[in-house]
Amino acid sequence: MLSYRHIYHAGNHADILKHIIVSQICQHFTKKEAPFFYLDTHAGIGEYPLASIQAQKNKEFESGIAKLIAAKKLPEPIEEFVNIVQSMNAQNELLTYPGSPKVVAHYQRQKDKMHLCELHPNDFPILAGHFPNKRKANVQKGDGFAAVKAMLPPPQKRGFVLMDPPYEVKKDYQAVVSALLDGYKRFPTGTYAIWYPVLSRRQADSLINSIKSKGIRNTLLIELLIRDADADQGMNGSGMIITNPPWTLETKAKQYLPTLASILGENSNAAFQVRWITPE
Repeated sequence: MLSYRHIYHAGNHADILKHIIVSQICQHFTKKEAPFFYLDTHAGIGEYPLASIQAQKNKEFESGIAKLIAAKKLPEPIEEFVNIVQSMNAQNELLTYPGSPKVVAHYQRQKDKMHLCELHPNDFPILAGHFPNKRKANVQKGDGFAAVKAMLPPPQKRGFVLMDPPYEVKKDYQAVVSALLDGYKRFPTGTYAIWYPVLSRRQADSLINSIKSKGIRNTLLIELLIRDADADQGMNGSGMIITNPPWTLETKAKQYLPTLASILGENSNAAFQVRWITPE
């Protein structure tokens, strides 16, 4: 199945959590002179036109990034990400939202390299058009999970892998865990970030427990709910599971998540959690 297209959801609460974390990880890598490698298993189109018919259908960005732009006195990690979004837009306009590749590109130096995977036949050429410089980004039409096996370990010896499948089929839940194991075996010092939706508490915990059972250490969970996890309203929140996270990621998440829950939360059931996943 290839029905999912992220443009319908660009700039929503899940994007914001994911991209703030991606931004923080990139900041960590660029503190050292050595180059880093970035692998995006499901890169989408790279950046999203919010005036498009697709983005305007549900206007999810209005309850997401637009609220952050309108807010004042944001914690530094949120403000830094908002500045990235605003740098892509004219003053007082919100017409474009960055996908994960564009967030990483904001921090990318000449010596750093991206490998971007996208399987959707309509999205791949758009992604390739946004990243024409092959010295900076290799854009591949193919299975991003297979790329984890093919591309790791990277020659740069420092790297970050983002896995955020659409989970439109149940096998994505197993595939993302298998890809984490494959990557970790090949490149145990790499940073791995898995995004997941919260459609129900049971569904989310099933994925979390599956990763927990694999025995991989140094894994941090960061989750944001905009309503009760079991509300019958689609995606009630989302989370990131990060193996080998930057040492500052936990502390900073605890600082900015209350603000995200306050601004993006729909009711009093908005919540967040930051905790380490202890292997069984």
